[in-house]
Amino acid sequence: MNEYSSLSLIQKDLKSGSISCSELVNHYLERINSNEHLNALVEVYADEAKAKALEVDKKIKSGTSGRLAGMVVTLKDVLCHKDHKLSAGSKILEGFESQFNGTAVQRLIDEDAIIIGRNNCDEFAMGSSNENSAFGPTLNGADNSRVPGGSSGGSAVAVQAGMCLVSLGSDTGGSVRQPAAFCGIIGLKPTYSRISRHGLLAYASSFDCIGIFAKDTSDVAIVLEVISGEDEFDSTVSKAKVDSYSNGLNNSEKKLKIAYIKETLDSDGLNDEIRQNFNAQLTKLNSEGHKVEPVEFPLLDYILPTYYILTTAEASSNLSRFDGVRYGYRSKDASSLESMYKNTRSEGFGEEVKRRIMLGTFVLSASYYDAYYNKAQKVRRLIREASKSILSKHDFIITPTTPTTAFKIGEHQADPLAMYLADLYTVQASVAGLPAISVPSGHDSSGLPVGIQVIANDFEEAKLLSFSKYLMTLG
Repeated sequence: MNEYSSLSLIQKDLKSGSISCSELVNHYLERINSNEHLNALVEVYADEAKAKALEVDKKIKSGTSGRLAGMVVTLKDVLCHKDHKLSAGSKILEGFESQFNGTAVQRLIDEDAIIIGRNNCDEFAMGSSNENSAFGPTLNGADNSRVPGGSSGGSAVAVQAGMCLVSLGSDTGGSVRQPAAFCGIIGLKPTYSRISRHGLLAYASSFDCIGIFAKDTSDVAIVLEVISGEDEFDSTVSKAKVDSYSNGLNNSEKKLKIAYIKETLDSDGLNDEIRQNFNAQLTKLNSEGHKVEPVEFPLLDYILPTYYILTTAEASSNLSRFDGVRYGYRSKDASSLESMYKNTRSEGFGEEVKRRIMLGTFVLSASYYDAYYNKAQKVRRLIREASKSILSKHDFIITPTTPTTAFKIGEHQADPLAMYLADLYTVQASVAGLPAISVPSGHDSSGLPVGIQVIANDFEEAKLLSFSKYLMTLG
């Protein structure tokens, strides 16, 4: 069977009758089996996917199929899928099953997408390598000795290795864009509030976004179109009109004004090959007639500390609900209610999650609340205003997606700070709440994928996707 890279090609063959959804599902199941060593999926819904495929085939014949008929999807293990296990890569949710579908998941199902499994991820979406999972690390399909990025590494590898067409992940500080760059695919983080968070396990509620992985911009566009928009279950979701993203991908002849942040290229942490790759992209854009110019961003050094202060504070609050009382793992070594709480959380959470809960509890404590949390909130506003000021004068900000290509498994495990620096360029859009996308930008001398990130203004996903498609044609 053909290795399909886009839904449009699949639907063309479905319409002609040269393939069926049942054959597609069997193909993806074979790909999942042959790539089992990558550990990208923690559970495969083989029988359900086959049954859904038969149902969609009947709908196609009767002309009643949804817009995503033929799209085989996987879900990051932080998205609620009714009557399916949900563990967020953590021992503490052992045996838990979701009682409802999250809004994004339900909207995929309503348009006849076929969900084939749930993806491995860093525990509670905390990590940049997919090594912090109770199910073990996911391996990068480009080089099995290297990480796929995190926290949505399993979702990225599932798309990279052809185990599905599209995958939904979550992005709090780069958890879709960084693994997309490491795996050589597309990863979109939309504007905060563009997609309902109902049914997404909370890490840091004012940052969390559902994101989309694919190999083709048109697939990202149509999925974004389907899952975006108002939702009665999420009071934070935007009521802004959802654009027809899938119909807005035609590149116009308009010449763009594009900013790049000078300080990002001067950083000592930026790999030389990525710097050269990025500069080559700037040269190509200039030669195409676009105005590409450096801008200063004096707050750059404050973005990462601001992000980690605020996200750990929110994590400390959000994860307090996991205590062994109502669901999930409960310690057997407890003699009182207090010891049950302590032992359950000590045994159930992994080291990185415990580290972030403790950091968040510290910055929220009475003695340090004003010195850290309140100050970080003020800096966050300044970062957003400075980013939007650049975007008021430019169409986009572009940066490398990551400071390095995929690092080796275990390389940063003993050094949390080195791991946190993997998010150096992705956190700006997260702190500011802006939409951002990572698209493939060639490979380094070792054959490892390189990504380039594009940031746009609020709710300019249509413009962002169109430019991303164009950027990929430049090579």
